Amino acid sequence: MDATGRGRADDIDPADQWVLNPNTGEYELRLSPSAPQSPVPGPRRSAPRDAGATLSSPTVAPDRLPDRVPPPRRRRGAPEEPPPGRRGRRPVKKKGKAKKILLWTGGTMAFVLVGTAGAAYLYIEHLNNNIASVSDDGASTGGFSKGKAINILLIGTDKRTGKGNTKYGDAGSVGHADTTILLHVSKDRSNATALSIPRDLIVDVPDCPTKQADGSERVIAGTSNVRFNTSLGQDDRTPSCVARTVTGLTGIKPDNFMVADFNAVKTLTTAVGGVDVCLGKDINDPKSHLNLKKGMRHIEGENALAFVRTRHAVGFGGDLSRITLQQQFLSALMRKLKSNDTLTDPTKMIKIAEAGTQALTVDSNLKSIGKLKDLGLELGKLNLKNLTFTTVPVVDNPAEKVKATVVLKPSAAPQVFAAIRNDVSFTAVKAEKKKEAAAVADRLKGSKSAASAVRVRILNGGANPGSAQAELNYLQNDAGVLKSENAGNAGTPQATTTLEYAPAQADQARRLAAILGLSGAQLKPGKSVTNDQGLPTMTLTLGKDFPGAGTSYSASAKAPNVDKTTADKVECAK
Repeated sequence: MDATGRGRADDIDPADQWVLNPNTGEYELRLSPSAPQSPVPGPRRSAPRDAGATLSSPTVAPDRLPDRVPPPRRRRGAPEEPPPGRRGRRPVKKKGKAKKILLWTGGTMAFVLVGTAGAAYLYIEHLNNNIASVSDDGASTGGFSKGKAINILLIGTDKRTGKGNTKYGDAGSVGHADTTILLHVSKDRSNATALSIPRDLIVDVPDCPTKQADGSERVIAGTSNVRFNTSLGQDDRTPSCVARTVTGLTGIKPDNFMVADFNAVKTLTTAVGGVDVCLGKDINDPKSHLNLKKGMRHIEGENALAFVRTRHAVGFGGDLSRITLQQQFLSALMRKLKSNDTLTDPTKMIKIAEAGTQALTVDSNLKSIGKLKDLGLELGKLNLKNLTFTTVPVVDNPAEKVKATVVLKPSAAPQVFAAIRNDVSFTAVKAEKKKEAAAVADRLKGSKSAASAVRVRILNGGANPGSAQAELNYLQNDAGVLKSENAGNAGTPQATTTLEYAPAQADQARRLAAILGLSGAQLKPGKSVTNDQGLPTMTLTLGKDFPGAGTSYSASAKAPNVDKTTADKVECAK
């Protein structure tokens, strides 16, 4: 007993409180009725329970669970004791147990902070209280949805918070967006793209409406031709301003965002027991304090942070070289998270849950273990070989004599952004829904009407102002589609261009699709509208993916050829 009369906390191993149930593939809290109780370490704050997350316990009701209790110890492989007063049952064998475990812990393997949070519903209220949140200020879609593509913005700051971090980052930094990754997960969850955005990329930061501590709103004025990293911290900008800047840059509106500082790398790598990285040469960088020999090396904690911070000793010594290192590190961490020795180790899982939730600041739409769990389960469906890391294509800023910043590469960056908006995979993925894919492709098969017979109205649903008129001019003057009209703006902006038509207009739809290079997925069988002459008319709605008047959409249906790597491969830093 300690001075307060409570049981000693160091006598208790929290991992032993959680036992894998072979019938469900989930860890369950098993409590000893006669064991003394002691509280969960760390402060507790009053917070409502998350209805989306559940605990499973055969002996104590969830709403009466103590914060922490000593575990019933048993030998590895020994049968579980039935609860008092009940007759034991023979375990029921079920197929696919390992698959179930991989699924619910999917967050821990899908993407570092996102993943670790997905595994974090082991002790609900305590972990809920770990998570900090900030307002999204209307800069997100309002949260990810099942059955739709997911876009998560991951932001790493260079603020020197936490023990031992004064030697990293910029002295006195307000916390700029030092590392930014837009993670796009396909609608069918078969593939994902992690797009790194260089911190020194020249962008326009828009005006940012920002919620203040007193509940009022302040609009932080935007700035033009500035470094991307100033979209956070500078002039009190919050993560929602980073989201607005990314939307303006890529045309992709994030569903959610997450922010982490230096401590995230240290605590997460320590929680998993370190990760293995490959060095193509000896690295001794006094500025990042990294000193490692060539070959495969095991890193965690301070060494892991030094690895992702180093840049002077690799590549060309700039931020782009460091981005490559960070992508290699993230791949290594995900491989470790996905490994069996992590997924089947309750001690590691609890440490990961603690580290992940303490390292995160999330948008207000994602602040609960239930939401993070749901996101983790969606991301857990990914195969690492289909998770591609790439970087926004850039070139040196031509306006600078001493090269310090970069600008978009006009011949490649728009194609990368369009591919992500159009949910195009950067890896070769076999279609999981072959029947559905075939049905979509069949929309383009069949007879086509003459261009002169095509009757269509054009709406601007997210393209640049004037796009509907520009496309109308092209169709009438160059494509022979004379029965076309500009119908103004669509009521609701949309990411992808669509053509809606009635069954009797299918031949017209196929002709217009051939002219514009529309895919089968962009053709939407439905109904026609009646124009001013009382005639049935198709509706072409130009989305944010509009490539320009007279430019074929088919070019953006294929992933561009850019430098990339996948999370399942071991790359060596050079």
